Amino acid sequence: MAPESQDQDLPQVLVLGPPTVFSCLESQFPNRFHFLKPWLSKLPLPQFLTSYAQYVQALIIPGGSLALTSAILDCLPSLKLVATASAGVDHLDLPELRRRGVAVAYAGNLFSEDVADMAVGLLIDVLRKVSAGDRFMRQGLWSTKVNFPLGLKLSGKRIGIVGLGRIGCEVAKRLEGFGCRISYNSRTKKPLVPYSYYSNVHELAAECEALIICCGLTEETRHMINREVMVALGKDGVIINIGRGAIVDEKEMIRCLLQGEIWGAGLDVFENEPEIPEQLFTLDNVVLSPHVAVTTHETFLRLSKLMVDNLEAFFSNRPLVSPLWISGAAEEG
Repeated sequence: MAPESQDQDLPQVLVLGPPTVFSCLESQFPNRFHFLKPWLSKLPLPQFLTSYAQYVQALIIPGGSLALTSAILDCLPSLKLVATASAGVDHLDLPELRRRGVAVAYAGNLFSEDVADMAVGLLIDVLRKVSAGDRFMRQGLWSTKVNFPLGLKLSGKRIGIVGLGRIGCEVAKRLEGFGCRISYNSRTKKPLVPYSYYSNVHELAAECEALIICCGLTEETRHMINREVMVALGKDGVIINIGRGAIVDEKEMIRCLLQGEIWGAGLDVFENEPEIPEQLFTLDNVVLSPHVAVTTHETFLRLSKLMVDNLEAFFSNRPLVSPLWISGAAEEG
């Protein structure tokens, strides 16, 4: 039995997930599309897809842990558009989508400012022990005359940005206001930026007091921030990760934190979300955030409109508003 009645007058869109933004999208733009919602069905996903979505041409998917695999695509022979509610696309099988002639729309640079704000916020929190100070106060320790440990200043720090794309540039712009000295590692040197370039992330770490991870997750970047990089960063070094969890070797990072080989870490992403290593909960020099760098009310409203604009462009045979592929190539993250 279908989970809800079909409205033949509206374009059908399959929703996998659902994306967190979906409720906002539905409330903002009612009666624009007929959404198929497999999570409301008791059927296993493959059976739902072959029964109710075989002829669907457009699909919405969140970013993160839900992967769009070949097995799912095999159930959707009519699919022509994937709209992801994320800037990252590591959850999509891009070669297979390209082979099948499926277009991809994504969030583009919509999240860049919010994520950059979060990166700087995490950095300040770790260095100045804001969250640790909050716990100290709530536990009533101030009145006992227990000394709260000193933090580190941000102003003038040597900061390394790993991945100087849209988000990395926004992070750098914010940190310039603190008088920080910015260096970066990226796939290619950016000729128009005034920051020092390091082609090797180990060399970057050796010259910096904090690393901010802004790059995407690929086979080349997986565990790129390894023990050697962390040791090079040093005992006063801080790691901020607002990219993808698996870019950092999580086990080695925990070991370095426990052994005092780095100062601290601010993490919005984790290697096996939503599972978090329990050791992180015990460390006062670590600030944890539940992968919410992109989730602000204002941006969700804009993302909802962007997704609807992409869907309407697709069903009207117009160019997508935020295509991933431009002239046959993927945009650089």
